[in-house]
Amino acid sequence: MDIQPPLIISSFDLERIEQLLESSAYRNLPGIEALQNELGRATVVAPEEIPPGVITMNSTVRFIDELSKAEYSMTLAYPGPSNPPDAVSILAPVGSALLGLSKGQSISWQGPGGRPLQLRILEVTYQPEANGEFHL
Repeated sequence: MDIQPPLIISSFDLERIEQLLESSAYRNLPGIEALQNELGRATVVAPEEIPPGVITMNSTVRFIDELSKAEYSMTLAYPGPSNPPDAVSILAPVGSALLGLSKGQSISWQGPGGRPLQLRILEVTYQPEANGEFHL
């Protein structure tokens, strides 16, 4: 596997994601082990210490899949019915791949159905922490 980029996540996001993963409703979803591995290798900091441009929960990000050349703009969200139309769940393969990355970073990831992805971050257009919102 390719060398994966460094990740930064907030302690608040980590706590909420770990609570999700403890739920029996999500425990056996495909890709959960990969998400747990990402959480385990991430640098965890207080929400107030998250650098601007890092993808956190509820961030909106523009990225490209360099294999398909498709460009996307999505908001990283917790699973739920009240999410905006452009939301991607943290429990979806693309969502778990995005968490903790920064502009310019790339990650090789396994997408839906085992399809390979090569995601590169173009821009973080909204980050709650950069707007003083530390508990979204």
